[in-house]
Amino acid sequence: MSSSTRMLVLGLLQQRPMHGYEITQLMAEAELDRWTPVLPGSVYYALNKLEKDGLVRTEAEERTGDRLRKVYAITEEGRAELNRLLLDALARPPHGVQSALALAATWIHLLPREAALARLARAEAELAAAREHTERGRELKAGISPMAAALFDNAAAILDADERLLRRLRELLSGHDG
Repeated sequence: MSSSTRMLVLGLLQQRPMHGYEITQLMAEAELDRWTPVLPGSVYYALNKLEKDGLVRTEAEERTGDRLRKVYAITEEGRAELNRLLLDALARPPHGVQSALALAATWIHLLPREAALARLARAEAELAAAREHTERGRELKAGISPMAAALFDNAAAILDADERLLRRLRELLSGHDG
């Protein structure tokens, strides 16, 4: 389980006890899989592992139809682990420079030019959609905290840089060094 998954689950349980389905619903509503490297399918595994490690405990069990749902609560050890994870995450740069695109650009000359240009155009379209989604998110969270605003600003700056890179690659591939 990744440290991001541990941090997310422990952070949500820090707010209040909840069951796995509730955690996955909160993740879906906030579209956290777009902002964090945490997949909703990893939540149940994480809860089981965190419980085995003594970082969460079963507080209650709820019956919903045929299903029995465990309601989990964070333990003191879990709070200490959450604090450690938060401090570790704050000590790292937000984004790395590693990218499969960087590796592919190394051998882009092996591809037919039109196919490569079409893929770059597709990547640009995905970035445009991501920008639109980010701006909608910012509008939906009107009056957000300064911390959240800083994160949205950073996301926009990253999208700007990625757009410039794709445009430059397209220009180089097209023979227009402009």
